[in-house]
Amino acid sequence: QVQLVESGGGLVQAGGSLRLSCTASGFISSIGAMGWYRQAPGKQRDLVATITSGGSTNYADSAKNRFTISRDNAKGTVWLQMNSLKAEDTAVYYCGAHNPASTRVYWGQGTQVTVSS
Repeated sequence: QVQLVESGGGLVQAGGSLRLSCTASGFISSIGAMGWYRQAPGKQRDLVATITSGGSTNYADSAKNRFTISRDNAKGTVWLQMNSLKAEDTAVYYCGAHNPASTRVYWGQGTQVTVSS
């Protein structure tokens, strides 16, 4: 089992920055890729960025050149640095961790990001 806890959300003005953190506990050696997803009210949960255990990254077009994902495998922690935030970035941001052996995906409880225009 893996538990994920996110932090770092909040209220920020457009053009500002936030840094989200997600720390895994439990069987963290089972984790492969980790990522950030977001869900705005009335919309589906969408990919923001992912990072493999080897450090390869993938970004949604909306996140490219503004957001940076990074991780520390030993600590089971993944971060999302968000710069040049826009009102449309407002959403609940979820951390996800994939167990490649079981194919199970673990989710955190989410952290609210609100960008005021």
